[in-house]
Amino acid sequence: MFRAAVRLSVSGVRSITRTQPGCQALLASRGYSHGKQETDEEFDARWVTYFNKSDIDAWELRKGMNTLIGYDLVPEPKIVEAALKACRRLNDLASAIRILEAVKDKAGPHKDIYPYLIQELKPTLEELGISTPEELGIDKV
Repeated sequence: MFRAAVRLSVSGVRSITRTQPGCQALLASRGYSHGKQETDEEFDARWVTYFNKSDIDAWELRKGMNTLIGYDLVPEPKIVEAALKACRRLNDLASAIRILEAVKDKAGPHKDIYPYLIQELKPTLEELGISTPEELGIDKV
C-alpha cells in the first residue's frame, strides 16, 4: 500500500515538473558595485596600519604580503617600509629579503621602479640592518 502511494506521488511530481518549460530566459543584469571606492591614500594607510600592528605574527605578515603582491600594482615605499619593520619586529630576515625580491619581481620590465624603491628605502634598510638581494649576491642565481 505504501509502495503504491509513493509510486503515484513520484509519477505525479514527474508529470508536474515536465509540464514546466525546460529553460527560461535569463534576464541580463549587471552587478555594479555601489560601494565607496578606496582612494590611493586610504589604500596605503590601510596597508601601513596592517603591517604596523604590534601583535602581527609571521603568518599574518606572509598573508598580507601575498595579498598585496596579488594586486595589480607595485607597493608604495611606505607600505614596504612598514612590512620591513614588521619583519624586524619578528626577527625574520628571510621574509624581509623575500619582500624585496617580490617587489623587484612586481616591478617587472619597468627598470626605474625598483631602483627608486631601494633609494627611498635605503635609510630604513640601513637602520634595520637589512641587505638587498643585490648586496647579498642572490639576484644572480
